[in-house]
Amino acid sequence: MNLQQLRFICAVVRQNFNASAAADSLYTSQPGVSKQIQLLEEEINVALFVRKGKRIIGMTPAGEQIFTFAQRVVGDIENIRKVGQEFSQGDRGEFVIATTHTQARYSLPKAIKTFTERYPGVQLRLRQGNPTQIAEMLAAGEADVAIATESLNSYAGLVALPCYQWNRVVITPTGHPLLQSQPLTLEAVAAYPIVTYDQAFAGRSLIDKTFANRGLSPNIVLSAIDSDVIKAYVELGLGIGIVAKMAYDPVRDIKLEVIDASHLFDPSTTYLALRQGTYLRGYLYTFIALYAPHLDRNTVDRALDSTVASRALLPLPSGS
Repeated sequence: MNLQQLRFICAVVRQNFNASAAADSLYTSQPGVSKQIQLLEEEINVALFVRKGKRIIGMTPAGEQIFTFAQRVVGDIENIRKVGQEFSQGDRGEFVIATTHTQARYSLPKAIKTFTERYPGVQLRLRQGNPTQIAEMLAAGEADVAIATESLNSYAGLVALPCYQWNRVVITPTGHPLLQSQPLTLEAVAAYPIVTYDQAFAGRSLIDKTFANRGLSPNIVLSAIDSDVIKAYVELGLGIGIVAKMAYDPVRDIKLEVIDASHLFDPSTTYLALRQGTYLRGYLYTFIALYAPHLDRNTVDRALDSTVASRALLPLPSGS
């Protein structure tokens, strides 16, 4: 038994039992992955995976238990490596943030700018996706931090720390008749074609639920994962848009007008998630505090040490 075999087991599970995808993620060959798993199964005299022909389709009960231990071993090896880097490399290293387009474009720039000025020796990478993809990147060890709205707090093995609350605005082309609706109502919004977020985003389900609770069926003519794409199609006259308030920039979005819709929708919470049991480099604590000042090192450590991070444990600061 060796560490490489345990890495292969973890990769196959992460890639939905696709050995070829697991091999690609580890920059090795599919036959090599299959051979090493087979050797481990022969050594411990038990099958780890359920197979249909040559294809892996699931895990055996023994495999599920061994996968739990394999994850722990691989994670601990990674933590040892990080401890070594912390003491040998100081303020140099790599830092990967998995997040959505809206967070990357509108909520993160200020913290990232300050961070890169303070830590010029740290290579920072942004990986974008929808909330599910982001959570999976973090769980797989492909990111150090995940930042998204709502759904991160439901993944096992991840600790989700609430950062701030936000709400929505309606955007329209200049001179749109909806601008005359005072006060703005859901009925008035539903009277026009709507461009908004894709259903993979937690905020979209809240929008749909709000209309449904009023017995309304809005005409969603286009959905997208990118706030800037939504704004582009609103500019073209495809419909009105419902976007996060932070996504409207009065300096850049000069062809659009905005109507506050916070009285129509419940607020959403943006979370910063970490993997339980992971060692955090010192500069990672600094970044978290830059992004969400109420999340100091003690607060983060307390959350990571707990079984579940809850809103009761980590309340948002007043005024968020």
